[in-house]
Amino acid sequence: MSGDKATILVVEDELSIVELLRFTLEDANWNVVAAGSVAAAWDLIQIRPPHLILLDWMLPDQSGLQLLSRVRESRQFRGLPIIMLTAKSMEEDKVTGLENGADDYVTKPFSPRELIARVTVLLKHKVPEHAQETMKAGPIRLDPASRMVSVGTKNITIGHAEFKLLKYLLAHPNHVYSRDQLIDRVWGRHIAIDERTVDVNVLRLRKVLGEGRYLIKTVRGVGYMLTEK
Repeated sequence: MSGDKATILVVEDELSIVELLRFTLEDANWNVVAAGSVAAAWDLIQIRPPHLILLDWMLPDQSGLQLLSRVRESRQFRGLPIIMLTAKSMEEDKVTGLENGADDYVTKPFSPRELIARVTVLLKHKVPEHAQETMKAGPIRLDPASRMVSVGTKNITIGHAEFKLLKYLLAHPNHVYSRDQLIDRVWGRHIAIDERTVDVNVLRLRKVLGEGRYLIKTVRGVGYMLTEK
């Protein structure tokens, strides 16, 4: 899977709906993984946390609400955006889902365009590094869609790792991240890199940014941040 795309976990046991969702979401340029039960979904979340979960209410082993509660009670995963996707359309059902921690609620049958719009909004607000709008800071501009980076009036050539790092820092300005946090959030735990590799990527990023290098600050004893201050 491409590390630059958001990954959406579909928790649904009806194969026809899984395939419809897979087609709809992949067509919108997101990665899709699927689980047919609460147990399988929880295993996937721990192995490789997704960026957003589409969660069916009725599942063969447990209620989707139980997975929702488990995620919200987890210190590691509680911030994952979750959209309940279900045939339960009564107002009290929607209220129950939202009160248990769902971020949004979509009823079946659903409009693919509406679903894409809701996923896009949640990713933009909860996972800003996966927004598709041009990102700016000082003389730096990054266009996620074209993968073009410019400093001032010049487009620059930037490596894949440095692009991912810059994109993440631009999405979270004025926030200090430790090397360990950057490994987890930029590359993911499934990638075998160490803290020294983070330092090397920061050095390479500063080099290619030229006059924009001053935006990448080292916070002694903590890590790195991007700030115009």
